[in-house]
Amino acid sequence: MGGPAGINPAAPLERTANRRELVDRAAKSELIGALGDVFKAAKVVVVAHYSGLTVAQMQTLRRQMKQAGARVRVAKNRLAKIALEGSDVAVIAPLLKGPTLIAFSGDPVVAPKVAVDFAKTNERFVILGGAMGKTALDPNAVKALAALPSLDELRAKVVGLIKAPATKIAQVVNAPAGKLARVVQAYASKGGEGAAAA
Repeated sequence: MGGPAGINPAAPLERTANRRELVDRAAKSELIGALGDVFKAAKVVVVAHYSGLTVAQMQTLRRQMKQAGARVRVAKNRLAKIALEGSDVAVIAPLLKGPTLIAFSGDPVVAPKVAVDFAKTNERFVILGGAMGKTALDPNAVKALAALPSLDELRAKVVGLIKAPATKIAQVVNAPAGKLARVVQAYASKGGEGAAAA
C-alpha cells in the first residue's frame, strides 16, 4: 500500500499539474501580450458573433480578410478584455460576450468592408459593432465604414486626379507648337512652289 516510507505517491501528479498550470499561464500571458499589440496597432476593430459557422466558412473569412490586408482572431473573451485595458479600442469590451471574433486592419475600411460582405452571404455571422480609435462603432457605423473607399482606392483616385491635369497641360502646350509647325510647313511648301514657278 503506498510507496516507501516518506514518499507521497500523489507527488508526481501534483508536480505535473503544477507544470501544466505554469505552461497555461505562460501561454495565456503570451496571448494577452499578442492581443494587446494587435489592439494598439489596429486602426479599426470589428467584433462579430460567429456561432454556427462551419470550419470551411471560417477559413473563407480568414482568407478574404488576409487577401484584403486584414486579420481575424478568435480569443477567449476574458483574455481579450484584459488585453484591451489601456488601448484606444477598449470601448469594444462590452461587445465581448458569447462566441465572438475580432477582425482588425491598419486601413480603417478594409476589415469592416470584408466583414459586411461576408455577413451578406452568411446569416450566422452577426456584426456586433467595433471601434475606430477611441470611437465606438455600432453595426450601422461599421456598415457605413464599409461603404467608403479604402485608402488604396483613395490614393489611386488622387494620383489619377493629379495625373489627368498634367496630361491635359502637356496636350495644351504641345497643341499650339504642333499647329505652328504645320503653318510654317504650309508656308514653306507654298514658298517652295512659288520659287519654283518664278
